[in-house]
Amino acid sequence: MPGEFDGKAVIVTGGGSGIGEATAKLMAGRGASVVIADRDPAGAERVANAIGKAGGVALVHEVDVADAKAVEAMVARAVKEFGGLRLAFNNAGIGGASAPVGEYPLESWHEVIAVNLDSVFYSMRYEIPAILKSGGGAIVNMSSILGTVGFANASAYVAAKHGIVGLTKAAALDYSGKGLRINAVGPAFIRTPLLTKHLDEATLGGIAHLHPIGRLGASEEVAELVAFLLSDRASFISGSYHLVDGGYTAQ
Repeated sequence: MPGEFDGKAVIVTGGGSGIGEATAKLMAGRGASVVIADRDPAGAERVANAIGKAGGVALVHEVDVADAKAVEAMVARAVKEFGGLRLAFNNAGIGGASAPVGEYPLESWHEVIAVNLDSVFYSMRYEIPAILKSGGGAIVNMSSILGTVGFANASAYVAAKHGIVGLTKAAALDYSGKGLRINAVGPAFIRTPLLTKHLDEATLGGIAHLHPIGRLGASEEVAELVAFLLSDRASFISGSYHLVDGGYTAQ
């Protein structure tokens, strides 16, 4: 939908690669001014340059989303640079250690919860007042299929993604009547650097067969859902958790 986000600024955390990158490019292509927020400035610069070459508008903001003050500064910069904030995709996340609960490293537990769950609260804590001040808008939070099912040896990740679903629903009840819709998305296994840098093709092929559709998902497929939920086409959708999982959770 060319032009559907004209005049609207959006923050995309974790926008320097994977689903965040695909969403930033899609939103910019439809008229949004994009803040590409990432702890990897090189990746964010690469995405911003691609958006600029395509005729879009984007700026890079290096941020540690597990730091509340840093997140506050991120939102403040978006408002300063673009005159307000209407949309946000709270997408940044990490995988964490692989171990059973009784052996799970405490350091990894705290890091995963901080980056994957605390960051979503921090982001909404500062995005919400800015969006309301700008006249309303929408937020999408990144959960996972593991926000609805379990997965062995991934307790911190599963707990964080379940937490995001609950946090999204609570926030939607607080703000849906004030012109701010808040939803979550739950992808299955998507071919992103978070997955491919740790696994070989044979392992990825085995994971693909866990999905009835018979393959891994693509970042662009998730981006399309995120963009829809952020758009006015989703004007009656709030407090929902939307799976993009190739049939994974239907089994």
